[in-house]
Amino acid sequence: MDIGARSRPPFLGGARRGTARTVATAVLVAMTCGASTLAAPSQAAHAAPRPAAATSAVSNAASSAAVSGAWGAAAAGAQGVVALAAPDDRAEVRPRPRPRVDCRRVKCVALTFDDGPGPYTDTLLAYLAAYHAQATFFVVGSNVVTYPRVLRRTVAAGHEIGNHTWSHPDLTRLSPARVRSQLGRTDQAIRAITGIVPGLVRPPYGAINATVRRQTGRPMVLWSVDTLDWRYRSSATVARRALRSVRPGSVILFHDIHPTTVRAIPRVLRKLARRGYRFVTVSQLFGGHPPRLVFNAAPPDLH
Repeated sequence: MDIGARSRPPFLGGARRGTARTVATAVLVAMTCGASTLAAPSQAAHAAPRPAAATSAVSNAASSAAVSGAWGAAAAGAQGVVALAAPDDRAEVRPRPRPRVDCRRVKCVALTFDDGPGPYTDTLLAYLAAYHAQATFFVVGSNVVTYPRVLRRTVAAGHEIGNHTWSHPDLTRLSPARVRSQLGRTDQAIRAITGIVPGLVRPPYGAINATVRRQTGRPMVLWSVDTLDWRYRSSATVARRALRSVRPGSVILFHDIHPTTVRAIPRVLRKLARRGYRFVTVSQLFGGHPPRLVFNAAPPDLH
């Protein structure tokens, strides 16, 4: 069963330089031939996510490809050129330790950000740091190789990284092999840059079915609060939608590729902090053990 009913405009990648397909090809060439530079887009736009509902349970099968080679890269600003980095920039990232939070006893909320990393993610990281907030970033593989140092800074700050596929397709329309490829290539890119493999998956548009779920044993993370920030390019509207629907245990959906969304975050953090909320990762929200399908966590029983 395909979850959700809202129409989904196509994911548009590569606003300035090429497309996600171009990036994928260039990365594979660089990995194989040791190329010194590769062209990459500077950012990716987003398509409308869809609301989710539960699906039937399916078998538990793991999918995570081993890394063939490793590379690091540094974004070169407005020119959209990514250069292979020196070996010391490929070292494993050491995340900042996350504080222990018992979300059965305190009010917790999980802020999640899709489709990055991008040109506004660094600003977002600064806002989160000001409130000692931990978040979960569901990253797109083609943007990971465009903004590797942003990804490394995200991991180093202690935020959680999730897999959001390589090029943001509707996974329910792909063959099992192509679903595994979308997830596996993204795992490879994240591991090569940071030394970690994400433990969570968020399917684009929230679109999942039994076939998709069989391709990975990792939790599929959806959301309970949809800000619709891809539609409402207004910081005030995005903040208002997040604040009016939040409850203890909520998983809120944002997209850090939109500057209007990033500008809304200080207000969201300030208002929720005044209400006594703690900002945690998805895994923290569930005491380190998210279920196979995540919408939200309702205290006091997280499971």
